[in-house]
Amino acid sequence: MAETQHPVGLAVRLPFKSPEEFLQGYGQNLSKGGIYLRAKNLRAPGTPVTLEIKLADGSRIISAIAKVSFVTGAHGVGVPGMGFKFLVLDAPTRRFLETAAAVMPHARSDEPPLPKNVGEPDFRPEAVEPPLPVEPPPATGAPPPSQANPSLPSEQSGRLVVTSEASTLEAPAFEAPAEEPPRTGPIIGIDLGTTNSCAAVVRDGKPVILRDKDGRGLIPSVVALTPRGKLSVGAPARAQMLSNPRWTASGFKRLLGRAFDAPEVQPIIRRFGWEVVPTESGDCGMRLGDRVYRLEEISALVLREVKGLAERHLGVPVHRAVITVPAWYTEKQRLAVREAGRLASLHVERIVNEPTAAALAWGYGRKLTQRILVYDLGGGTFDASVLELNDTVYEVMSTGGDPFLGGMDFDTTIVAWLLADFEQKHDTIFSDRVAIQRVTDAAERAKIALSTTHEAPIKVPFVTMVNNTPVDLDVVLKRQTLVELTHALVDKTMEVCQEVLKVRGVRADEITEILLVGGQSQAPLVQERITVLFGRKPLQGVNPNEAVAMGAALLAHALEKQEGLLLVDVLPQSIGVGLPGGKFEVVVPRNTALPVTRKHRLITSQDAQEAIEVPILQGSKDQAKDNTYLGTVRLSGLPPAPAGGVAVELSFELSNECLLTLTAKNAATGQDVAATFATQDAPEVVKARMAALERELPPPGEEATQPRGFGGWLSKLLGG
Repeated sequence: MAETQHPVGLAVRLPFKSPEEFLQGYGQNLSKGGIYLRAKNLRAPGTPVTLEIKLADGSRIISAIAKVSFVTGAHGVGVPGMGFKFLVLDAPTRRFLETAAAVMPHARSDEPPLPKNVGEPDFRPEAVEPPLPVEPPPATGAPPPSQANPSLPSEQSGRLVVTSEASTLEAPAFEAPAEEPPRTGPIIGIDLGTTNSCAAVVRDGKPVILRDKDGRGLIPSVVALTPRGKLSVGAPARAQMLSNPRWTASGFKRLLGRAFDAPEVQPIIRRFGWEVVPTESGDCGMRLGDRVYRLEEISALVLREVKGLAERHLGVPVHRAVITVPAWYTEKQRLAVREAGRLASLHVERIVNEPTAAALAWGYGRKLTQRILVYDLGGGTFDASVLELNDTVYEVMSTGGDPFLGGMDFDTTIVAWLLADFEQKHDTIFSDRVAIQRVTDAAERAKIALSTTHEAPIKVPFVTMVNNTPVDLDVVLKRQTLVELTHALVDKTMEVCQEVLKVRGVRADEITEILLVGGQSQAPLVQERITVLFGRKPLQGVNPNEAVAMGAALLAHALEKQEGLLLVDVLPQSIGVGLPGGKFEVVVPRNTALPVTRKHRLITSQDAQEAIEVPILQGSKDQAKDNTYLGTVRLSGLPPAPAGGVAVELSFELSNECLLTLTAKNAATGQDVAATFATQDAPEVVKARMAALERELPPPGEEATQPRGFGGWLSKLLGG
């Protein structure tokens, strides 16, 4: 078919509210060279068209002269549609396509894309039979659109019926291992980080970071659902963050092992680009497509990626690992990491605190006798630990932290400032997930650059539309402005450092060295404040992103070789029981050296009482409801006796990695009492069980010191 002089006018309106939504829902069909559209009426390849694509509100997003490059489904095989190659673009369209190419690698092609499952492309002019008549030019007689200001026909002059591809994808189920991982083969050290994860092993007595063929040792802790319904992990998943943040999980380490309705969780949920939802057990989960994943499963996917890298590097199967966690992690969160390891087919030989691992990486083999402070400011959490080093003994004296303070919060602060500046300049705001993620990515890059420079440009092209005109975000961020924005966050870390010193009666000038760990610790403001507080500069030459994994590898090596390495950690947050009236009684205080066993005495409060139910909590607040609920221990099979006639001694046994075991004995006879520790009840199940029991308070004027009854007051503790 010979090309006609006048293009056919085709206009399409797609069900997207913003350019960002368009990229998220239809971006796989777009490149800077063209676009693929499903259509009922096909035009022959080679047919020129004036193409106009609008959003749901009628605003134009693409305006171009194009030609039909190929068709699909012309003969009933595959999906009917056409690939259009752009020939002439107006300026806003060109800028939009440049943005698409910047955030989606496939969009850099000069040819229209061919989506998956639409069939084979046909480039022959005779592909559409019989040839469809060419529509006459618009009645106005206007010439073909120019590059600067194309004059496109109305929507009625030519219309494509387009099938939206923005519906929810069917996500794959998580495949758990059929068997427990064997305890054979090498033990690797893994740093399961908020931003990046990595693995290390010991060779010739020295820890070595395992790297891929391109020399990269850091694996982004990111999991994504691709537009084709596949799960992607690591660098490929991170590449999708800008185009589809809703289906891209990052920063989930912050919420791992936490209850969805916990008061500390709800305020930060909106900070995540992905959808945080409750799982059946009431913990935080993630919705990807049509499926909800537990965060243990999401973490396991990252661990599998790390495990695969280790196996390719070592050439043997890997089933054993030492995995690091923030020192401020609760017992429940540590169990969640162990579960993630199991789901990744890894036997977790030991959970170790990140500051302790970093200290081990720095001091191993140096025969030091020093008192150091590890300042660990990573992507999502902050820990500060004081340790005493004595050759092969690494003893933690005290630890403190903030589980919701990290590099992500620095980024959020910068983004808030950028949005306020944008609103002031353009009298408009935007909240689209894709746009916010693009701004966040630019803010993070500028923040990193300001560690070595004094100003950094932040430019996000075509961030939103204002009066149907694309607008850029274009700002220069200066280091002094960054200091003003983030000094309060750094002040919080200094307060934690002072508190961990004070709790053990240690002066700042008694600290020999300060070890910085975590990417955010490299900020100049952090190092300045450390120098002021301790009167000396922090250590240099320690890789803040690799030290934790290297320490984990050294511990793994020591476990494997049964070397005489001793790590003495402490309990980061107190563990205790809930009392009638909603009080929290500490049984094992914070900073108690591990392992440890402490006992707690319980008595019956009713005649012939057969069981006692007690909530176990972890935290530092006076009220039970303000602490982390670990579970409920039920002591059953008690002998019949009058109220107060049976006393039970409940033992709290904490391992060297802060994992809790509860056992009980009859205080009078020494016989074991059946103890069941329930941690996985769904919130509605717990509340329903507690609602059936009457809330019991201590007698008027009497301080609550023992659980009375067997659980009717737990409903109050859980907010029932």
